[in-house]
Amino acid sequence: MAFQHRLETSAYRFHLGEFRHRGNTVCSPAMSNAPEAPVPFGFRDVPESHKHRLVSDVFSSVAPHYDLMNDLMSGWVHRLWKDAMVDWLNPQPRWRILDVAGGTGDIGFRLSERTRTRGVGADVLVCDVNISMIAEGMRRAQEKGEERVRWMLGDAEALPVADASMDAYTIAFGIRNVTHIERALAEARRVLKPGGRFLCLEFSRAEMPVLDVLYERFSFTVLPRLGEWIAKDAEAYRYLAESIRRFPAQAAFAKMIEAAGLARVSVRNMTGGIAALHSAWRI
Repeated sequence: MAFQHRLETSAYRFHLGEFRHRGNTVCSPAMSNAPEAPVPFGFRDVPESHKHRLVSDVFSSVAPHYDLMNDLMSGWVHRLWKDAMVDWLNPQPRWRILDVAGGTGDIGFRLSERTRTRGVGADVLVCDVNISMIAEGMRRAQEKGEERVRWMLGDAEALPVADASMDAYTIAFGIRNVTHIERALAEARRVLKPGGRFLCLEFSRAEMPVLDVLYERFSFTVLPRLGEWIAKDAEAYRYLAESIRRFPAQAAFAKMIEAAGLARVSVRNMTGGIAALHSAWRI
């Protein structure tokens, strides 16, 4: 790939320090010989070893259309949700920020632009397990002339990032796709400095009467048709709709964050709970 922006592999360097991989370029949880427990993939349960490939196939298929489809999935409102996420984080110059599962750069670009307006920008690293998503983000960075954002292949469940090295960890519309949410949350705590901030934006449970029914119908009837029309992949968008329904509701997810050792968990519903922001801190 002829990108001006370098995809970091064996190491990556920030202005404020250097961190190295703990293993391969794409890190995955260690496998064992124990019998596999089924894990959710949309409304199906699949062997644990299959889920990574299935999710990867989905995002490889939709990567060129991912942000357009987010527009259609949210009625263009996801842009406001992402702005609200960055507002709540209030990123500061010279911070080290890790944006996980953010391959197309939507959050990473916002973080970089926001801190540049305050003088010295933050060091933003986008880490995604899918090379097609990262390729799309790097292409967009080149178009925008964005040079502060760095890119790395890595699994949310085994991040190639040093302990206690990040001022903030962000993840938007990605955590519901990991195989083990609790492992991803434990990794978030591990890489955050004491006093570091965790912020997650994810589709959630609509809590307004009527809105929940309307969004349910839209998700399972209109969305797959749009996926077929735009991305030529109705099944990928059927999976995305199903994954939203199987993701824990706001209160249950907040308890998972606390169980991972993060503190001061708080929740903000977006658009009646269609999406939610979860904030927490490593104390």
